[in-house]
Amino acid sequence: MNDPIQLSATRMAEGVRNGEWSSLDLVEAHLERIEQLNPRLNAFSHVDVDGAREAARASAARMAEGGQAGRLEGVPVSIKSSIAVRGFPWECGSIIRQGIHADTDAPLVRRLKEAGAIVLGNTNTPEFLMAWETNNKLHGHTDNPWDLERTAGGSSGGESAAIAARMSAGGIGSDGGGSIRVPAHFTGICGLKPTPGRVPATGHFPVPAGPFAPIGVVGPMARTVADTQLLFEVIAGPDDGDPHSAPVPVRRFHPDAAKKLKVGCFEDDGRTPVTTETRIAIRRAAAALEQQGFTVEAFRPDNLEEIRQLWWNLFGRAGRTVLEPMIDGRAADLSPTFIQFMEYTRESDPLTLDEFMQTLLARDGLRQRLFEQMREFPILLCPAAAVQAFRHGEREWRIDRKQVPYLDAWSYTEWFNLTGNPAMTVPIEIANNLPIGVQIVGRCWEEEAVLAVAAQLEEAIGPLPPPPIDAML
Repeated sequence: MNDPIQLSATRMAEGVRNGEWSSLDLVEAHLERIEQLNPRLNAFSHVDVDGAREAARASAARMAEGGQAGRLEGVPVSIKSSIAVRGFPWECGSIIRQGIHADTDAPLVRRLKEAGAIVLGNTNTPEFLMAWETNNKLHGHTDNPWDLERTAGGSSGGESAAIAARMSAGGIGSDGGGSIRVPAHFTGICGLKPTPGRVPATGHFPVPAGPFAPIGVVGPMARTVADTQLLFEVIAGPDDGDPHSAPVPVRRFHPDAAKKLKVGCFEDDGRTPVTTETRIAIRRAAAALEQQGFTVEAFRPDNLEEIRQLWWNLFGRAGRTVLEPMIDGRAADLSPTFIQFMEYTRESDPLTLDEFMQTLLARDGLRQRLFEQMREFPILLCPAAAVQAFRHGEREWRIDRKQVPYLDAWSYTEWFNLTGNPAMTVPIEIANNLPIGVQIVGRCWEEEAVLAVAAQLEEAIGPLPPPPIDAML
């Protein structure tokens, strides 16, 4: 077996089924990688060495006895620390939750284990997930394996760094405003934000309820589209603990059917400029899809700025109302990134009941308008963010002679949290020695179409090289 950490999750599982290597071989290779790299990257906040080895031995014994292999048999995975894994710390990057352990597996974790996956540990997040940079007072900051001076993103930054650095074959993040897609873009991997309810968010903290219920989701992250799809198919399905859960079956989308979907492409939203490198990546992705047989036309949905403002009403202003009781009297324990986020939310008055109701009504009207437009363009191609991975602590960028503040740089993902559309980041190229991805967006409950288009794009573009983390150490 040549360097198993470089294999795709799909290929790892195939090798276990074929007897080319054992689950224990894969787990030991990844544990060795974690021991080598995690002290510098700080992607994992907890590694379950004994538990991973025990699960791998059980898998190897079952395979030796002729047992039925799961779809992810022996594949080492990681889980964002906001998602419950039985016996693991469930701290969400906060001293306020220090020492809290999950007493049961979230449904998606149980489904991964039932499919044969081996959970290596859980990964670092910003405090309470409220940042696009992973840093907290409990575990510190996570570095990007492409450039140690830069962030791996947030809030699934530890997850993206672990996967990109080959410490994990794939895993699960969560996304309320780009927290899967932005870290994937920053680290050169794939990340899928599903429709709310397609993958149960049961077992996630903060709880997917109130203002977070219609915008926050959990979803798969991996180095290839095929691996992302495999993880999605394993974890998708209804669960009573998620108020948005729906029994939507997993479907297969043939490539020829995907190519019949017209793609609407836009490089910017008319408000927040994007870097030249981002525009080049969008154009390259559009050309690649056209070469694959897709019809790609210039199209930008209506009302994007209004959608962004309504998203902030729920994520920021209403989120402040939910978070403030948790932190009351604990100011000394809070991380600077979380304090900064709360300061952003306090720049506006608290959301009133009337504003909250008007937000919900306006959201439904804007969703309806977007859905009407996506009858013609069932797939959208657009940036994942205005910038590439930024240096730790950066909060503003100058693009096209305009200052782009921190909160504005991620509007390209935030829209689709408000509208609920499935959206996926796919890596396209390296620019300025950093990866850059594009975002593919589909209609609600049509994750399979997004994945099928993403697969065609990946086929045309080819894989990115691994990050140069080994040469940095």
